[in-house]
Amino acid sequence: MTEIKLHNTLTRRKEVFTPLDPENVRMYVCGPTVYDRAHLGNARPVVVFDVLYRLLRHVYGPEHVTYARNFTDVDDKINARAAESGRPIGDITAETTQWFLDDMSELGALEPNHMPRATQYIPQMVAMIEGLIADGHAYAAEGHVLFRVRSYKEYGRLSGRSVDDMIAGARVEVAPYKEDPMDFVLWKPSSDDLPGWPSPWGRGRPGWHIECSAMSYELLGESFDIHGGGNDLMFPHHENEIAQSCCAHPSGGFAQVWMHNEMLQVEGKKMSKSLGNFFTVRDLLDKGIPGEVIRFVFLSTHYRKPMDWTAEKAREAEATLRKWRALTEGVSATDVADPVLEALADDVNTAGAVAELHRLAAAGAAGELKASAALMGLLGEELGDWAKAVDLSEFAQRIRNLRTHAIETKDFSELDAAKAALQTAGVEVRMSKDGVELVPGAGFDVSKLETLK
Repeated sequence: MTEIKLHNTLTRRKEVFTPLDPENVRMYVCGPTVYDRAHLGNARPVVVFDVLYRLLRHVYGPEHVTYARNFTDVDDKINARAAESGRPIGDITAETTQWFLDDMSELGALEPNHMPRATQYIPQMVAMIEGLIADGHAYAAEGHVLFRVRSYKEYGRLSGRSVDDMIAGARVEVAPYKEDPMDFVLWKPSSDDLPGWPSPWGRGRPGWHIECSAMSYELLGESFDIHGGGNDLMFPHHENEIAQSCCAHPSGGFAQVWMHNEMLQVEGKKMSKSLGNFFTVRDLLDKGIPGEVIRFVFLSTHYRKPMDWTAEKAREAEATLRKWRALTEGVSATDVADPVLEALADDVNTAGAVAELHRLAAAGAAGELKASAALMGLLGEELGDWAKAVDLSEFAQRIRNLRTHAIETKDFSELDAAKAALQTAGVEVRMSKDGVELVPGAGFDVSKLETLK
């Protein structure tokens, strides 16, 4: 069996992955808060852990891997969006959840085995909070319930900071009902105009952190294999998850391996609306950038390194995928190439795997290329509509005729205009003494050819 090694944030080293139960390998990844479209940064962990999911299924068998990724559908951001728009909260969360699923599908992401919504697990959250209070790890105060951080001696192990250092260096909510500035909310009261559920502490709603602890316990048990997410979640979200889960279920180990992907930049800068470089996945799809191209750009950088999205990388990815699809068209997939599998098994080294795909393509190993790319969610039929062959012979003949006319009349204006129009549509015009060749390139948009007919 292929040996998988993963970098464990908790131990700060790469380790051989040994599942708790090889018959049921379990992974939980923090999902989105559904109040708007997913931006590019939201998509990176989806693609990263989709590749890991595919790798685990390849190694252990699809029936032996359980993957859960949640939706946070109760949150102050959602409440604010409802207040702004005047729309019911349920309508907003239903719509944005489907947006997320549709957009991630266009990136080639498989749907997890479980996609729990926080509002479906409120009773389980209440039960977990009651247990924490009973064991002295939480306390009720003024309609709130707070976790007593100093009751968990290993708090800070994941992020590598002591509680006192965190207080000194972090912004913490100061409230008169807190015993300690670091204590965090498990339950908070709801006014009549906000979502709320009955509880022993009054009508209210859960804090963010308790959601994932309750859902992962219900779906994967008190101990499971892998917990993933972006590194912006390491503190406080994941640190808090560990504390409350280990205190609620002291006989379990919660997640054995913690994995965090680095953040995303755009053209070398942090993505920001103020800089005008903030993109949603749908923005790029609507601009004609195929989901497979977005996925390829993501996979070209190792998940533990910052990823820089650039227009040039997208163009190069599109050109590469067109060549690979042409090479593998009509070819049956063989076995996954060992170097590709070895790269993915080495801490999901997608950048190394992409390099191996380039070598397979250069060697003309179409069957291995197709099988190996499929393991990474590339070159599949489901993502291939954008790259379907287009008959450009009509346009090539027009260029030949215009070229002949231009040589005869010494007037190249019509020829130059036709070439410029083709180039605007993303078609490379290659002219030589032997003839004319038109090649769809990066940014090819078949709809723009209509103006040339």
